[in-house]
Amino acid sequence: MNLLVRATGLARKAAVWARRLSLRDPEGWRRTEGQSYAGEQVSETSVLALSTAWACINVLAGTIGSLPLMVHRTDRSGRRTIAKDHPLYRILHDSPNADQTALDFFEGLAASVELKGNAVAEITRAGDGRVISLTPMTWDETTVTRDRGGSLVYRWRDKTLSEDRVLHVRGFGGNPEGGLSTLAYGRNTFGLATAIDRSAGTMFANGVRPSGVLKFKEWLKPEQRQAAEDRMTQKFVGAMNAGRPLVLEGGVEWQQLTINPEDAQMLESRRFSVEDICRFFGVPPHMVGHTDKATSWGTGLEQQTLGFQKFTLRRRLKRIEMALEKRLLTAKDRADGITIEFSLEGLLRGDSAARSAFYASALQNGWMTINEVRELENLAPVAGGETPRMQSQNVPITAVPTALP
Repeated sequence: MNLLVRATGLARKAAVWARRLSLRDPEGWRRTEGQSYAGEQVSETSVLALSTAWACINVLAGTIGSLPLMVHRTDRSGRRTIAKDHPLYRILHDSPNADQTALDFFEGLAASVELKGNAVAEITRAGDGRVISLTPMTWDETTVTRDRGGSLVYRWRDKTLSEDRVLHVRGFGGNPEGGLSTLAYGRNTFGLATAIDRSAGTMFANGVRPSGVLKFKEWLKPEQRQAAEDRMTQKFVGAMNAGRPLVLEGGVEWQQLTINPEDAQMLESRRFSVEDICRFFGVPPHMVGHTDKATSWGTGLEQQTLGFQKFTLRRRLKRIEMALEKRLLTAKDRADGITIEFSLEGLLRGDSAARSAFYASALQNGWMTINEVRELENLAPVAGGETPRMQSQNVPITAVPTALP
C-alpha cells in the first residue's frame, strides 16, 4: 500500500467519523478540535514535534529575540540618539521583568505570534505611570471582548485587564481582537506531515528492507539457507565490516536492491511537506537545512540575509515596534521624539566583510559618525568622534574651479 493510499485512508476515516457526529453529542465535537484531513490531531506540541516547523519558529523567534531593541530620541534639529536615560530602555533592551532577559521575552513573544497569531503581556506601571515590567500572558488562557464603550477587555486567568494594561502583538489578519492562528489555518499541512512521519516510522518498525539478495541456481535445504544467512551476517553486517570483499562461488550471484517506487514517493512527500510548512511561516527552505534546491536570493550570506530581512522579518518587527509604541509611549514621549526600534545591524554581526563595507560607506558619506560606529561595535567613544566626516573630493559642483579656458 503506497503512501498516498494510506493518507487517503486516514482521511476517509476522519470523514466517516465526522458524519457520525451529532448536535446531541457535544463531547464528540470537542474530540475533533484540531483534527486534520489526514486524521491527525494537530496541537502546539504535535506541530513543534515536526522538525521543519521547529526550525522555522526557531529561526524567526530566535532572530527577533536576538536583535537589540533600542529606544531612540530625535531632537528638533533631527539629530537621533539612543535614549539610554529613558525608563523604557532598561526594560526593552535588558530585562522586561524579574524572571526574563530581553532575548527570552521577545523570543517567546515571537514564537507565540508564529504559532497562535497573537502574543500578550501584562503591563505593570508605577504610581507615576512609568512602565516597570512586562509579564507574559498565555494566549490560550486569554479571552478578548469589548465593553459597552467599545474598548477591549482582556480576561486572563483570574484577572480582568483594560486594554491599556495589555501589550497585544497581533499576527496576520488585522482583527483588533486577535490575529489568525497558524496552527488553525495550517492544520491540514501539519497533519499531513505528521501522518507521513508516522507512516515512515511504521514501515521501519514493521521491518527493515535488505540491501541486497544472494541468488542461487538451485533450491537450498533449510540448513543450507540458514548457514548462508549466518555467514553473511557474521562477515558483512555492521560498520566494522563495511567495504569487506565478498567472495562468491558455485554460480552464486549478489543482486543489489534499488529504492522502490513506494520509498521514492515517501521521500518526495517528505520533501514537499518541508517546503509546504516553510511557505506557512515565510522561511526559505535553505534556512532550515533543506538544500535540495538552490536559493534564488543569491549565493552570499549578505544577500540571503537581506532577502530574509526584507520579505519575512520586516513586517514582523514592525508589528512588535508599533504595538510597543502604541501601549508604552506617553503623549509626552511622542512630543519628545521617543521611538522604539529594533537594530537590524545585529544581523550583520557575524559577517565581518559586510559589516566593514557598511561602516566604511557610512563614514565616507557622512551619514554616521565615528562614535556611532564604535557604539555599534561595543567600543568606547573617542574625542572628536561626534562630527560627521566626508571625503574632501565630495564638494558641490559649483565649487569646482574651471581649469579649461
